Amino acid sequence: MRATRPVVVALLAGALAASPAFAADLPSSATRSDTVSRDPLYDALLDALQATFGHHPGFRATHAKGVLVTGTFVASAAAAALSRAEHWQGQAVPVVLRFSNFSGVPATADGDPLASPRGLAVRLRLSDGAFTDIVTHSFDGFPVATPEDFLGFLQGIAANVAAPADPAPLQAFLAGHPRARQFLEAPKPAPSSFVGIDYFGVNALVFSDRQGKEQAIRYRIEPLAPEPTLSDAEAAARPADYLQEELAARLARGPVILRLIAQLAAPGDAVADGSLPWPRSRREVELGRFTLDALLPAGEQQTAQQRLDFSPGRLTDGIAASADPMIAARDRIYRRAVLRRQQP
Repeated sequence: MRATRPVVVALLAGALAASPAFAADLPSSATRSDTVSRDPLYDALLDALQATFGHHPGFRATHAKGVLVTGTFVASAAAAALSRAEHWQGQAVPVVLRFSNFSGVPATADGDPLASPRGLAVRLRLSDGAFTDIVTHSFDGFPVATPEDFLGFLQGIAANVAAPADPAPLQAFLAGHPRARQFLEAPKPAPSSFVGIDYFGVNALVFSDRQGKEQAIRYRIEPLAPEPTLSDAEAAARPADYLQEELAARLARGPVILRLIAQLAAPGDAVADGSLPWPRSRREVELGRFTLDALLPAGEQQTAQQRLDFSPGRLTDGIAASADPMIAARDRIYRRAVLRRQQP
């Protein structure tokens, strides 16, 4: 078994904004009309996350270090044919994107193994002031399929962190969950740029067109051209904030374009299990392109990040959750997380 540090590196991805206009008028989970009822399972999941990285007031339990970027999204004609959702109809939609490192420790250097896999969350603002989110990470798959297994996975890692000399609890879980072991052991090299790698939405959603025809999909966000990743030695030699610095320098030269892809499920694909990636041979549709314009000013970054949360379950008409139970689980965990991080 690997040492504790690399094990925690791969804990999960995608667990768990904005221009000043976004930050001022977009409600966080703490102000949404729906309440966050107590549930032992979801409270235990958040506790297990915080047990791994400790409590850092004002920061996320995972993906604590991130940077907010503003821009627009314009959908393709193919998107409108797949779904009646408002933001797929071709008009320019204001967006805010949050690029992040995995670790729940805010001071984690960008080149540290604990920073991988990376996260990318997107908020799209709709015409009535409401919004919808896309949540992705840079690994194609989730370690487990259900909230109960997710808890067992997190508790095994938390136990390994608390007692590095005794890997038995984690090993016992991994023995019965080979996909979780694969998730932990798969290479996750550091990127040379936040905008040079692919990001995967591991939870399937269901698109509905104007005639009610449904199609299960998974998102992928990708650069126009992928960029090389770094070796461990190259990543370790980079400055602590090299990814944010690189992105700031790139945006200073002009806008950055990212593609949003829908991977379409075929019969037999595991729509309800985010731990199983779909074959890359599946039909894909470019839903549109993001144009990234600028970083949110440094003085506003942390206030906006503390307030705003993202959820794969924050959907809109024309897009529905699939049977994947982790969509609701992640939504409930994230709502709890935003309340906790707004407390001292």
